Amino acid sequence: PIIHSTVNVQTGRNKPPIQELQDVLGHLPTYDRTSINSWEDNGFKSAVKALGRRKLIMTALWTEACLTFPALDAIQEGYEVYVPVDAVGGTSVAAHEAALRRVEQAGAKLISRVQMYCELQRDWAREATVPGFMDVFESFDGFNPEKAAQAA
Repeated sequence: PIIHSTVNVQTGRNKPPIQELQDVLGHLPTYDRTSINSWEDNGFKSAVKALGRRKLIMTALWTEACLTFPALDAIQEGYEVYVPVDAVGGTSVAAHEAALRRVEQAGAKLISRVQMYCELQRDWAREATVPGFMDVFESFDGFNPEKAAQAA
């Protein structure tokens, strides 16, 4: 399940998510907030808690703000937080790396997108999820299975 949040779109201060993201998430409810920290937004936090899951994969636009603050709060409340480090960016490389160190020191688990995909897939024998798994690589990571097979 995905809990999608935006900040200040309804006030007009920020623009809606890019079209590619809307194409993927447009069917889901969006929790627009005014706070930098999504964990401080009652609607967002209630939606996360309603899932009943203790492990969260968290990403955001800015590592040092929209990711760090809710990740720290979730960890404080006993959630296990995973951060795909290459699915979030900072306002600079230094800001991104400092924020990642901060959440890792607080207990977050840093992973890559590919590592996350593989951990979710776990076994090629789970054939029902293989097409979606491969679609992520082909659509979003530019992976071409035919070229990979030729190179091997």
